[in-house]
Amino acid sequence: MLVIQEKIRKRLEAEAAKQLYPLLFVTVSGAHLYGFPSPDSDYDLRGVHVLPVNEVIGLSTGRETIEVSKIEDGLEFDLVTHDAKKFFGLMLKKNGYVLEQLYSPLIIQTTPEHEELKEIGKLCITKHHSHHYFGFAETQWKLFDKERPRRVKPLLYVYRVLLTGIHLMRTGQIEANLVTLNEEFKLSYIHDLVARKLGGPEKSTLADADMEFYTKEYERLRAELENAYQQSSLPEVPSGKGALDSLLKRLRLGSK
Repeated sequence: MLVIQEKIRKRLEAEAAKQLYPLLFVTVSGAHLYGFPSPDSDYDLRGVHVLPVNEVIGLSTGRETIEVSKIEDGLEFDLVTHDAKKFFGLMLKKNGYVLEQLYSPLIIQTTPEHEELKEIGKLCITKHHSHHYFGFAETQWKLFDKERPRRVKPLLYVYRVLLTGIHLMRTGQIEANLVTLNEEFKLSYIHDLVARKLGGPEKSTLADADMEFYTKEYERLRAELENAYQQSSLPEVPSGKGALDSLLKRLRLGSK
């Protein structure tokens, strides 16, 4: 089960409470969500804020995206929130990031509307979300393959997104934690790679001799994702637009 130390949680909650606009939710993304944070990993906070009506109907509008980065007493974090309209729009596209943020179990701040949004989110998942995971895996693989020496971290990101995509195509459910995913896929090398990532810089690089194996696994999992996409019973297009529109109007009217 994913948990955040209580002391750290309280500090992150306090930061969220300082934000200018009401927050629909704030969750933790990044390495902590993916299951392989280093001891010094920063906290990637992601969420949704709600601009009041008077900041969306005039010539001058409020900030669609707000970013805050801080290092305080050894705790490094960044908080990025999108206005509800922008976030809802991204939910209607094949954007896996926003769904992972929405369904992250590492919750810093929540509301009843967050739970409502999770239900609507199920109507926004389509088989074409596979393209997000194909694209991200390909980008990460190229970055990984360029490095010398090659590092474990980007390789873990490659496998994480491929397994998330396969699982999504098969089940219609978002699961971004690599350790949890591997309970299903049972890939023996994942445990070793995670242990090496957590073991520090001296253990976090790969020998050239290992590349043939990891390349074959990358290609095999890409083929598995393609097959899962082809066989997926997920819809072609999202059906949650009306429910998102209704929720957005209620949020706007309730935020003065």
